[in-house]
Amino acid sequence: MASILGNLEIIVAVIMGCIFILLLRMSGFRNYGGGLPTNWPLVGMLPALLLHVHRIHDWCTEFLEQSHCTFQFRGLWFSNMDWLITADPSNIHYILSSNFSNSKGPEFKEFFDIFGDGIINSDSDMWKSQRKLAQELISHRLFYKFLVKVSHKTAEQGLIPVLEHVSQQGLVVDLQYLFERLTFDATCLIVTGHDPGCLSTSFPEVAFAEAMDEASEAIFYRHILPQSIWKLQRWLNIGQEKKHTRAWQTTDRVIGEIISSKKEEVSKRIENKELIPGQGIDLLSSYIMEGATVMGRKSSDDKFLRDTIGTLLGAGRDTTASALSWFFWLVSGNPDVERKIREELRATQPPEADQSDEGRDWKLFDVEVLERLPYLHGAVCESLRLYPPVPFNHKSPLKPDILPSGHRVNPGMKIYIPLYSMGRMTSIWGHDCLEFKPERWITDGGGIKHEPSYMFSAFSAGPRSCPGKNIAFLQMKIVFAAIFYDYNIQVMPGQTIIPSLSIALHMKHGMKVKLFKRAAY
Repeated sequence: MASILGNLEIIVAVIMGCIFILLLRMSGFRNYGGGLPTNWPLVGMLPALLLHVHRIHDWCTEFLEQSHCTFQFRGLWFSNMDWLITADPSNIHYILSSNFSNSKGPEFKEFFDIFGDGIINSDSDMWKSQRKLAQELISHRLFYKFLVKVSHKTAEQGLIPVLEHVSQQGLVVDLQYLFERLTFDATCLIVTGHDPGCLSTSFPEVAFAEAMDEASEAIFYRHILPQSIWKLQRWLNIGQEKKHTRAWQTTDRVIGEIISSKKEEVSKRIENKELIPGQGIDLLSSYIMEGATVMGRKSSDDKFLRDTIGTLLGAGRDTTASALSWFFWLVSGNPDVERKIREELRATQPPEADQSDEGRDWKLFDVEVLERLPYLHGAVCESLRLYPPVPFNHKSPLKPDILPSGHRVNPGMKIYIPLYSMGRMTSIWGHDCLEFKPERWITDGGGIKHEPSYMFSAFSAGPRSCPGKNIAFLQMKIVFAAIFYDYNIQVMPGQTIIPSLSIALHMKHGMKVKLFKRAAY
């Protein structure tokens, strides 16, 4: 019976899709120029969605601005595609903080199934146990020591030689492509202790990184297509779902090899008494050695490690690379911001540090120095406000509820929090919300200004806020400071810099630049 009903659902979805195409053609593609989406009979607002999907983040921003930050989207009849889209800070605080236990339905895990039972997909007691263990490992002083070492190593041994090469040769390079490789190396080292050597002048192919790109795109389309359609694609093994299956197989294989190798390595190092206090170790080694029990499962269990490591690798690589790319894009169009960042960096150096261009080495700033730079911190926050690495958050209530805005939500209804749109709401950030102004994040006394997480949710908010926030800030600041201190970046003209359709906010076509070594200060 379940199989018959499932096939019937697919048949209905296909028929409705055909009706939708007919109505779309009859509509003359209305609503393309702006305004709120029309709610058509049978097909709901899907025509407007598909017409604007290529610019979905900006389109969402436009109709949320017109509808006081919250909008009820009506989907295809019988498709379970009725969404509540909200950028209202009071709603977000309620959903992510004060009532977060009612904000994550069972469908979430199905969308992100490639991450298994990792911390992103887990809920209730399983999530609490995983988060507690992750926070303990990440906050350990030995891990912090290891993190700083890895961050400097990947910059010095990976990024620097490549930038030196392209600048000396006068080459045009895709800066986003470099950052994706840099952050993949750094994330792999931090999480697994394994250096894939992704960032080098030879640019070797890395199967895991390519697989995660395909999976991210497929997961995005799961959010905007009727569930029956993408499940049909999965059943037939076609389209985005075929890519997703292929990506899953690749990630399973690669992660399995890493875990097997790491267990053997840890066993030998323990036997030889090489793992001793005072030596920083990667997260995978820590999970294996911890031996903790998470809801009846050992932290050294292969399935637990696969889901945990897969989640950390996917999240760390994509988000940091996105943040780095959009930061340099914004600063390249704001010379005053670039000048102020350089002045702040220069002020940290003693006068005798100035050298001739020939004698000056690449500058890697100490973490303690970078933490005392309010303008750089403000510029990073401002970039994350306008281009959050994860452009939307997806929740679904477990039981009926009424949000502070007065909107009623029910189980099965999807609630989308468009973080990209939040940073562009005049009701939240003022009429200059589209401007890149690091000064927003600096107090009158010159210190760092902190905004509530329900207004600035780049790292989510409430109990589920990202535990790797400080890791991301540290990595980004090291790269930003080093590049700005030593290079001028020229963005090549004629490019179209727009977001890609993915769960991570990448640049669709990358960002081509030339780099020029700066003369001494």
